[in-house]
Amino acid sequence: MAARVPGKIELVPTVQVKDHDDLARVYTPGVADDVRRVASDDSVLAQVTGVANRILVVTDGSAILGLGDVGPRAGLPVMEGKSALFKRLAGIDAWPLPLRSREIDDLVHTIADVSVAVSGINLEDVAAPRCFELTRRLQDELDVPVFHDDQHGTAIVVLAALRNALPLVDKELADASFVVSGAGAAGSCITRLLLAQGATRIVVCDSHGALHPGRDLEGEKAWLAEHTNPAGITGGLAEALDGADVLVGVSAPGLVDEAMLESMNVDPVLFGLANPDPEFDPRVAASCGRIVATGRSDLPNQINNVLAFPGVFRGLLDGPVRQVDTGLMARAADAIASLVDDPGPDSIMPDVFDSRLVDHVAAAVARRG
Repeated sequence: MAARVPGKIELVPTVQVKDHDDLARVYTPGVADDVRRVASDDSVLAQVTGVANRILVVTDGSAILGLGDVGPRAGLPVMEGKSALFKRLAGIDAWPLPLRSREIDDLVHTIADVSVAVSGINLEDVAAPRCFELTRRLQDELDVPVFHDDQHGTAIVVLAALRNALPLVDKELADASFVVSGAGAAGSCITRLLLAQGATRIVVCDSHGALHPGRDLEGEKAWLAEHTNPAGITGGLAEALDGADVLVGVSAPGLVDEAMLESMNVDPVLFGLANPDPEFDPRVAASCGRIVATGRSDLPNQINNVLAFPGVFRGLLDGPVRQVDTGLMARAADAIASLVDDPGPDSIMPDVFDSRLVDHVAAAVARRG
């Protein structure tokens, strides 16, 4: 028996090469027929190669998990793990692509060049604010869908959790007041998706406090300041949480203490998604709110991107669907939320191994059924 291959993935051919006849068919001279077909009609590429079911998982290593800028090589284990999940959960052939460059133009050029071999790009662990421009540029310039999991995936699962959590405390998304702790990739996309879904009372906080037009901000934070915080809150996270209905934490562990939680409105919804530990002590949060969710698998109500990205990409490839927008994200979120047959305070999200999950999300993304 061959020795175990280190890591989490390996390349396995879909054809056998046992003899000279197989060799002649799989490689030269037989493969020349496929080359001629593609050269004369590019649309047949998906019929003679695996491109239609293949994606790249791309990172520059600048924001790996909660470990920060550890570089592209140190980020490779995460990309391999993500690729393994794509295959296991959605049958998608994903391959990791860590890149050394930090220049937007270089990254766009490189990813565009290699995109000819795939039907989708999954960006992963690219630090803000660079991730915003990189995602927009790639979405504009590539002819395959581009999905940044830290933005799009997180926003999808947060909206899915809210769909089941808010009715349990008799609150509506359009009327509830939200505090988003974290103005990076996840916080920005969550906020944009909530706004698109009708939320009107959102305060976004970064490490310096609430975003508002009076602060000297630029880029994505300037946009968020212009489109949120209608009450003009100018303090920190504690001031923003006073009287709020929902906390969505995508920032750092331990930022929210018991006094902040107790200052929130009755029956607050508390999502602490920082890794490896949430923004609040889960035991304290449980005494302050009926619904508490984290990113941890050892606590109830795990909100994890793995609930979204396999099904989303299955739908993107099967559609095929070219553009990831707020409408697609909302459809994916609703599909995830609908799989919880009887939502309760400790059960607002489906199980990641629910056999219905990937197909249900994929169908929503591809607008099937």
